[in-house]
Amino acid sequence: MAANSVRVAAAQMTSVNDLASNFATCSRLVNEAASAGAKMLCLPENFSYVGLKSGDGLTIAEPLDGPIMQKYCSLARDSGIWLSLGGFQEKGLDDEHLRNTHVIIDDTGNIRSTYSKIHLFDVDVPGGAVYKESSFTEPGKDIVAVDSPIGRLGLTVCYDLRFPELYQQLRFQHDAQVILVPSAFTMVTGQAHWEILLRTRAIETQCYVIAAAQAGKHSDKRESYGDTLIIDPWGTVVGRLPDRVSTGITVADINFSLIDSVRTKMPIAKHRKPFDFWRPASL
Repeated sequence: MAANSVRVAAAQMTSVNDLASNFATCSRLVNEAASAGAKMLCLPENFSYVGLKSGDGLTIAEPLDGPIMQKYCSLARDSGIWLSLGGFQEKGLDDEHLRNTHVIIDDTGNIRSTYSKIHLFDVDVPGGAVYKESSFTEPGKDIVAVDSPIGRLGLTVCYDLRFPELYQQLRFQHDAQVILVPSAFTMVTGQAHWEILLRTRAIETQCYVIAAAQAGKHSDKRESYGDTLIIDPWGTVVGRLPDRVSTGITVADINFSLIDSVRTKMPIAKHRKPFDFWRPASL
């Protein structure tokens, strides 16, 4: 590991509709990451629970100070590692809605930051199922970045990946160095777009992109694409499991010198137009 670098791990797993089983899997992955010297482990969207059908998350949704999240806080503290928990079913404003919340926990077990998913997945997937996340989820409104041992993090979740404006804001307005994209991509969209979108976001923001993914069959009716990736600011894949759907972790080093080098040699921060440049001209 280079002097100006820090190790990170990203998980791949197949969550089911059993909170205890998922916690046991996450605990094992946390131990693997800590043993590998990682300062942070990134877990995928819906790490703690995937229901048999859409909207089942409402049945287990809890506030962040509830027993589910507190177990993960204790896990981070006991293991001495930061956790990115992307896609927690946080209780919403009423019993019919939850928030799809990305939670950052530090190595003392304290919640450092949270981000609620802005872009909700209301899509009729070609050749696949129909999804309407907005029927049971409140959209977030705030862009979130937070400092961590692996650099300044930009927080996103899954479908956010298709909206480059958010990533531009995270890099140029919020100084992100590493962007997290915990996900549960469908098989159809994953095969077509997963890697190319992630590498594009890394290249255009000159950030590391870490995408922890749900993988494989959660039930008879739901399957996720998988393929957890860690991508450097030049767009090179530097972390990937050998099997797209197996449970495990991949480890890579965040090299801060590489971030600086890429941004110096390709100075898009100097050449880009400010956001207000693109406002429509008055008629």
